[in-house]
Amino acid sequence: MAALCEAFTLCGLGPSGGVGLGSGLLALEPGADPDHVLLTDRGRTATLFKVSDQKPLGCWSVKHGQIITCPVVCNFETREYIAVHDNKVLRIWKDEDVNLDKTFKATLSAEVYRIHSLPHAEPLVLFKGGGVRTLDVLLEAPQQEIENVISDEVIKHHLFALTDSNDSVYKVLIPLQQNSEEEEQTLSKSLLLNLSISGSVLKGTSFVVLDKDHVAVLGSLAASECLTIWNTKFQTLQASKELPLGTSGQLWCYGEKFFFTHGKVLTVVIYKCETSSLAAAVGKLKDSQTSDLSSFVNWDTLGDEELPVSFQSQQSITLKSDSRMMPKPHISELHGVSHFQDAPTDAIEDELGRLFSKAQTPDFQATIGCVISALINRCKTDPTFYPRNFLVQMIQKRELSYSLCPDLMAVALEKKDVHLLQICLQRFPDIPEEITYACLKVFLSISDDYLERTDVNLESVISYIDIEPNNKEVKTEVVENGFNTELEEDGCGVTGMKENNTMDSVKFCPVGPHKAALLNAVLHSAYSETYLLPHLKDLPAQQAVLFLRYLHYLYVKCSEKINTTLPGVLSPTINQIMDWMCLLLDAHFTVMVMLPEAKGLLSSMHKFVRAQVRFYSELNKIEGSLQELQRLKFQNNCQAYSIEVLELI
Repeated sequence: MAALCEAFTLCGLGPSGGVGLGSGLLALEPGADPDHVLLTDRGRTATLFKVSDQKPLGCWSVKHGQIITCPVVCNFETREYIAVHDNKVLRIWKDEDVNLDKTFKATLSAEVYRIHSLPHAEPLVLFKGGGVRTLDVLLEAPQQEIENVISDEVIKHHLFALTDSNDSVYKVLIPLQQNSEEEEQTLSKSLLLNLSISGSVLKGTSFVVLDKDHVAVLGSLAASECLTIWNTKFQTLQASKELPLGTSGQLWCYGEKFFFTHGKVLTVVIYKCETSSLAAAVGKLKDSQTSDLSSFVNWDTLGDEELPVSFQSQQSITLKSDSRMMPKPHISELHGVSHFQDAPTDAIEDELGRLFSKAQTPDFQATIGCVISALINRCKTDPTFYPRNFLVQMIQKRELSYSLCPDLMAVALEKKDVHLLQICLQRFPDIPEEITYACLKVFLSISDDYLERTDVNLESVISYIDIEPNNKEVKTEVVENGFNTELEEDGCGVTGMKENNTMDSVKFCPVGPHKAALLNAVLHSAYSETYLLPHLKDLPAQQAVLFLRYLHYLYVKCSEKINTTLPGVLSPTINQIMDWMCLLLDAHFTVMVMLPEAKGLLSSMHKFVRAQVRFYSELNKIEGSLQELQRLKFQNNCQAYSIEVLELI
């Protein structure tokens, strides 16, 4: 049994959407960590990505005029990266290296075709002439002569021929010993898989062996391309996903994840394979025959296939098919359908809630994504339709992502459904920075009075702020880490300024608890600084100052604690707070310096940070003495009572 599960975008490939990938993708290789991959573009750049966060961890480029000529790989033994540029120049570096031009360099005597690297093995360097060297042997003498196994005149290795193949997958055994009497030996083959779907032939361009019973094939069916998983043991199609934007034909597979280009982005699809059994294979085949893999839940377009569903009120709804190929998870359980587009919201929510309360199937996530996308499509055309309860329930209980239902947050933003946006920010790992910024702007623009009437989860704030009954502001007592900012001299050149507003920013939370909880959700969301900063520059100045006041308040609250950790569920960490403060100041520093209402805040922040630096500087001075105290041992002849004087120098 196999299934295609969650799908999401790792990065863009266009000139403006990618991370050093504007020239197109050359190759993708695994990194030292199972969650890391190395992307090499068809130009000058290699990028290391953390897949689960869709975040680049490092990017290295060769000089202008140079070009990377084979895929960058990882040496799993040393956790170093190996690249070849301009065919003969070898580069080796580590994560902490920033400038590739300052890393190890060796010029070789022959042109490199490819570097192969596997865990627990020394990397192998394959040269264009057919010669092979291990990396350590090559580095002992980079200019050593490399033999040419392949030349225009003679071929010095075995030569085999394959008979013509049609659109199927075959297994071919290659003998280790060649018949010396034959210059060319024809290999026999056996049929492994017949790529046929409902009478149409899948023309494969790439395939990957997943295990002894399953293979994945990327190819074209009729006028579109699709990714499929097949059971070779029982000759059945297990899962399929249509790719309407087209692919490059390349398919990579690492750590139960498929990687392939789809339009102008690099897409990741998580898959699962279970032990093959006849019952599972036949059951899956039955599903594909009765409901057809090319149909899924969509209520915007009519199709030829209808699946009935009946409500308790004898109302019926219509599920239509779509031309896109998506995994269809036991939607055949829905019986009887017509007029879904006119069904009331509560009836739809009840019926879908009943369906999805059942046991999960392997492609359950993909189905939820399809259903949510279909519901959102109707929301766009019918302003009165908004199944909010069902959407909240699905996001809270299921491991979904932005990629599975990309229009959900856009509709929630339009309707200002702050509770749904809060849940998405807390649970979706792949929210684009543009959407994160849009949520921040909406949260800051809505008044506290309005938010008090909305349903917002306050678990992230309720444990560290106190609400004054007769005041909308949130009060707290501040006891800082062994020092008082009031005793510090003003080093910002701002003199004679009243500190009432500045002290309020420390003593009182500048926003209400509901808005604070929503802003905490924004702080919790993953982002790339490169993509978020341009959007933050568009944040109105007054909203930027308010957000900075809140971040300053959180920073002071964290500094009260010895472990600098706020209590509560999904409360922001000190690192998240400091990162956002720096990001916001980078985006708006020039404007804030000129705003009268921001000068006091900047002055207070400067004094607070300077006081902390001084405090930790004093701690560093006595660090050696404290360590010495830890090493001291008690005297064995101590009496019942004694006084010992230790002098700290």
